[in-house]
Amino acid sequence: MDNLGVLALLALVPILVVGVLLLGLRWPARTAMPVGLVVVVLVALFAWRMSPVAVGASIVQGLLIAVGLLWIIFGALLMLETLTKSGALQTIRAGFTTISPDRRVQVIIVAWLFGSFIEGAAGFGTPAAVVAPLLLALGFPAAAAVMAGLIIQSTPVSFGAVGTPMLTGLGTGLADTSGALAPEVQARADALGLDHLGFVAHTATQVATLHAIVGTLVPLILVTLMCGFYGEKRSFRAGLAVAPFALYAALAMIVPYVAVAYLLGPEFPSLLGGFVGLVVVMFTSSRGFLMPKDVWDFPPRERWSDRWMGTVDPTQEAASLTRTMSMTRAWAPYLVVAALLLLTRNVPAIKAFLTGPAVLEVPDIFGTGISQNMDLLYSPGAIFLLACLVTYVLHGMTRTQIAASWRVAGGQLGGAAFALLCAVPLVRIFINSGPDFNAAGLDSMPITLAEAAANLAGQGWPIVSPFIGALGAFVAGSNTVSNMMFALFQFNTGLGIGAASPETVAALQAVGGAAGNMVAVHNVVAAAATVGLLGREGDLIRRTILPMTYYCLAAGGIGYLWIFGLGFNPGLVVLIVLAAALVVTGVRLSRLSDRYNPEVVGAVRS
Repeated sequence: MDNLGVLALLALVPILVVGVLLLGLRWPARTAMPVGLVVVVLVALFAWRMSPVAVGASIVQGLLIAVGLLWIIFGALLMLETLTKSGALQTIRAGFTTISPDRRVQVIIVAWLFGSFIEGAAGFGTPAAVVAPLLLALGFPAAAAVMAGLIIQSTPVSFGAVGTPMLTGLGTGLADTSGALAPEVQARADALGLDHLGFVAHTATQVATLHAIVGTLVPLILVTLMCGFYGEKRSFRAGLAVAPFALYAALAMIVPYVAVAYLLGPEFPSLLGGFVGLVVVMFTSSRGFLMPKDVWDFPPRERWSDRWMGTVDPTQEAASLTRTMSMTRAWAPYLVVAALLLLTRNVPAIKAFLTGPAVLEVPDIFGTGISQNMDLLYSPGAIFLLACLVTYVLHGMTRTQIAASWRVAGGQLGGAAFALLCAVPLVRIFINSGPDFNAAGLDSMPITLAEAAANLAGQGWPIVSPFIGALGAFVAGSNTVSNMMFALFQFNTGLGIGAASPETVAALQAVGGAAGNMVAVHNVVAAAATVGLLGREGDLIRRTILPMTYYCLAAGGIGYLWIFGLGFNPGLVVLIVLAAALVVTGVRLSRLSDRYNPEVVGAVRS
């Protein structure tokens, strides 16, 4: 079978099946993902002619990766329960209230700024595992907390984990099998007078610039969706009302983010941008700068829709605690997490040990050459666990409290396990379906989809390019893996359409790959598990697909203008249509908000 269109449709079938089940039929991930796994196995065996051994090895590889993800989830759940049992969350919640009781302000500070800092330090979905439980503890509905944690998985992601999506994702993705830049990429690097690392850093500055332009609206989009979907009056206008503060907070992170990308390289934009923005905004907010005049809050908990709430409710237990604690002691576990992330990612000797001798290697699974390393001590899961051990001493917790926290966290983990143990093997079969593992000599399913899209898009490819990056992140749950899969393909497509700077197309790939984290299935499952919201994954993706679409369209339009220049061209048309759609949608939703005033929010379908 060599018809590209037919192959592309077949490759799309597993994604369509999962999408229809999750979004259309609202099946929980624990039910939808096993069906998707069966479908991708059938496509791999009969259309791609993968050997059963390679399929089996991919499944085992996926199971090992899933164990690593569950380790992170358990650590996040345990930390939430530990801080709940110790009474720290009660103090943290009171501290945020002293800065501002307004939920719009709180979500921007915690999700956008603190989340960007955590993304820069750890990446790989860690911010949602930290942000969602913290927002839940502050009194946010579980669904709103997870949505916030996912939406900010965009602008900072390309420079997450100290630049891994750039250094490893693009660096490896643009290389040939020897590890050096592919010949066509090397020719462009030579023309610019750059070596391998220099070319990656050069491309990373374009990634940062694109993110800076598109990401400026992310905090405003975040609060608008939160108010519209989870407010008592479902008022999107309530979110738009804090536009000055949202834009200020966006720039407080983005300005240092871009400066660091240009001056210091791809390792620290999100880390330093998030930290500087957090310090600046916390300081100015405590002094009332740009604070909203009217305080916005969620409706009383008894009027929340069932679809808003998970099975974890730390606020109820925290409210029953009478013990007081200083703000420093209450925040100390999060400071420990941040410090450990910085040390393990930036001190060469520690990083070398945790990613070397301490790694569990599973090589050559079933003799296929497919391997998987499990760096459980380098994982954020281990850092969460160590922070919990410090908290036991620092907060003077009793054996009963400690045992209760482990019991609750362990019980909550079970719900996420089955969905991830099916979702990740599905992804690995999809990715591993290339010519090394199929008898038909076909490109892998992701590359086949990308080639078909490139044939259809032609000169309009820059507009489509971010969506291919998002597709890679959707199936892989990682901007780094998406870049490794598609970066060279995107660069070559840029050459094919005559782009003077084909690396800009690779940059668009990276930006789209970051945005795709908002809808990546196993990211959604992992984040939902930390707040007990399993079974609502389809609802969450219905929310986050809106900002993801904005992000990819805006980046694509800007990228087109960057490559082909200003003028009345498809890029400008996309931006004009997108801007008009945002304005019209905002006006219509505001008018709808004025007319809509339900007496009982719980009766409204979320």
